[in-house]
Amino acid sequence: MSDAQHDRIPEIALDWHRDGRGAALATVIQTWGSAPRPAGSQLAISGAGEIMGSVSGGCVEGAVVVEAQDALGDGAPRVLEFGVADEEAFAVGLACGGTIRVLVEPVGGDSGGAMPEDMLAAIVDARAERRALGYGVHIETWDRRLLTPEDAPDRFRADRAGMEEGGEFITLFNPPLRMIVVGAVHIAQALLPMARLAGYDPVLIDPREAFGSAARFPGERILHDWPDEAMAAVGLDARTAVVTLTHDPKIDDPAIMAALGSAAFYLGCLGSTRTHAKRLDRLRAAGLRAAGLDAAALARIHAPVGLDIGARSPAEIAVAVLAEITQALRRG
Repeated sequence: MSDAQHDRIPEIALDWHRDGRGAALATVIQTWGSAPRPAGSQLAISGAGEIMGSVSGGCVEGAVVVEAQDALGDGAPRVLEFGVADEEAFAVGLACGGTIRVLVEPVGGDSGGAMPEDMLAAIVDARAERRALGYGVHIETWDRRLLTPEDAPDRFRADRAGMEEGGEFITLFNPPLRMIVVGAVHIAQALLPMARLAGYDPVLIDPREAFGSAARFPGERILHDWPDEAMAAVGLDARTAVVTLTHDPKIDDPAIMAALGSAAFYLGCLGSTRTHAKRLDRLRAAGLRAAGLDAAALARIHAPVGLDIGARSPAEIAVAVLAEITQALRRG
């Protein structure tokens, strides 16, 4: 099972449903103690017993599959509760047990308790278009709704699914995180693999092909266009972080202007305090107003880039940058 398939739970469930195999979605809605998977984790189950995803790392999946088959038979959702014993927890890599509640919803069908096909299709469409969307279901009335980031900004920013006080469970379908790194320098060689480990889809931009070569960055997506053109082609949204590293105004400044005019949640620029002051003077002179921006937009720039942890080596600087990006993502 590839990571890409593991992340396509809604898409796979919709495909199974439309293929006539039947599909149910199981979602972790609450956890206590050392639960194997966080709230929002999902498992898709077909009518033939096929599965994709995980709600517990393996210790309760069998029971969830049985309940999902029953849900497909009677069209009724259900909430299951499991205690993960210490010996089972050890088997899935935990120090101690915990308790999880799992919501099982059949997809489609005539029952009012089933997840409507059109809601699941809307989630799949939003994911394909990199639009953030949430799904709320009341676990007593089975009322359902779709949410935008404006409906629950703190949850969307923190990627935090969970129960609301009124009995509604909200799960999120945020677009995958993306990091655009401008400048194929030594710091980028450390930052890109770290970004991937942290769940980002990294893109490296540098018009200097000798710097941005496959030999120096094996396996990375590298674009050799000028940054503003490359970033326009890739697209910048609220799930995108931008880091500029070249020190060359001809390369960095167009990237900074493009990022400032976007919804990117983070923009960090390498350089000392003095270098950044000169950078701000250039950007003001370059015509912020002509780009539809005001001087306040410059406050979005994190510079010198990265948290101040005393980093010296390229790898340490990359750690500081990734830490600052994480702080901006989770704390706003």
